[in-house]
Amino acid sequence: MTAAEETLARAFERQRPRLLRVAYATTGSLAEAEDCVQEAWLRLRGVPDPLAIRDLPSWLTRTVGRLALDALGSARARRERYVGTWLPEPLVESGDPAERVTLDESVSMALLVVLEQLTPAERTAFLLHDVFGLPFEEVAAVVGRTPAAVRQLASRARRHVERGLPRFPPTHDEQAALVAAFAEACRDGDLKRLITLLDPDVVVRGDGGGRVSALPEPVRGVEDVARWLLAFTRRPPRRVRTTLVNGAVGLVLEDADGVRSVLAATVDAGRITALDVVRNPDKLPAVRD
Repeated sequence: MTAAEETLARAFERQRPRLLRVAYATTGSLAEAEDCVQEAWLRLRGVPDPLAIRDLPSWLTRTVGRLALDALGSARARRERYVGTWLPEPLVESGDPAERVTLDESVSMALLVVLEQLTPAERTAFLLHDVFGLPFEEVAAVVGRTPAAVRQLASRARRHVERGLPRFPPTHDEQAALVAAFAEACRDGDLKRLITLLDPDVVVRGDGGGRVSALPEPVRGVEDVARWLLAFTRRPPRRVRTTLVNGAVGLVLEDADGVRSVLAATVDAGRITALDVVRNPDKLPAVRD
C-alpha cells in the first residue's frame, strides 16, 4: 500500500462510525449498513484523485446516504412479504470494543420504529439534514429532489417524528431503574406492580420473522399488555441480563429452549410506552450470552 493509499484509508476509518450510523438509521439493518459503507469505500477508491476531494466527510455521507436509500427501497419490498411484524435489527452492547458500534440518540429503537412509517425520501431527508447535519442542497442530490422539495420532506418527517417520540425521555439512571423494576415484576408475576410501570396506551411488538414464535400483531393497552407479559414469562427464562439496546437500557433473555429475545423499552414521563421484542435469530447474530 502506498503512502497516499494509507492516508486515504486512515481518513476513511475516521469516518466509518458516523457512516455506519447514517446507513443503519436509514435501513434499520446493521448488515445492510455495513454493505453500504463497504461500497462507499470501493467507490472512493475508484475516484481518480480521492485526496483532492475538498470535503471528504460530506462526500462520504452523501454517498452512503444514496446507497442506503437504494437499499431501503429494495428492503421495503421484502418487508411486505415478511412474516409478522418487522422491527429494526437491535444493536446490543458488546463487551468487545472492536465490535462496538458507537451509539447515540440517532439510532434509538424508538426513533427507528417511528421512521418506518415515513416514505424512504422523507426518512432520508430527515436523517441526513436533521440528524446528521447535511445542508438541504446536498440532501437534494441524494434523494433526487430540489432543495425546496427536500425542505418539505424533512418538515413533514419532523412533525411525524416529534409526535412519535417521547416528550419526556428518561435519564440513563431512570431508564435503568424502570427496566429493573419491570423485570422484577415480570419475574414475580406481580400484575398490580407491572400495571403501575406501564403507560395506559402501552404497545408491545414482537418480531420472530417466521423463524420462532412471536406476536402475530401488536398488543395495545395496559391491561392486555400486562397479562401478555406475565403469560410470556410464566415459563421463566433461563437467562436474563441487562444491557444497552440501541444506546438505552434494555434486556436480553434466553428461554429454556435457548431462543434469545432482545427487549427494547421506550419510556416517557416515567412509564413504559412501548416494548419491542426482537426474537428473529437472523437479527441477533452478534448477541452474546
